[in-house]
Amino acid sequence: MEHPVMYSGNDFGLAEVRRTCLALPDAHETLTFGRPWFRVKKTFAVFGGGTKGPESQTFPSAVIFLPDPDTRLALLQDQRAFVPAYFGPNGWMGLDLTAEPVDWQEIAELIEESYRNTAPKRLVALLDRP
Repeated sequence: MEHPVMYSGNDFGLAEVRRTCLALPDAHETLTFGRPWFRVKKTFAVFGGGTKGPESQTFPSAVIFLPDPDTRLALLQDQRAFVPAYFGPNGWMGLDLTAEPVDWQEIAELIEESYRNTAPKRLVALLDRP
């Protein structure tokens, strides 16, 4: 059974997240579980998501990523951040893009950090070339 599409092409922030992700070496986009997933060999970012549990929430305009441990600790104190369903137990975080203000430079840095944490070393090395 195919999963229903859970986003719209004009969702707030999708164009910016897509542009940032696809600018990274060998990155490509797939439609997985109804959402845009950005990958190289492994996933490094997902657009949209939510939390699970008794007070579950859906964040249609959000980015899910794998931060460094120190960044994750800081994000746990940030009201815009959430621990995403399924990804959260593995250290991933989500950031609600509809929470004001949106700092696109910060989003790009978080996406790059996630890429560095998941991509093969040979691709990460390309980021550090002059």
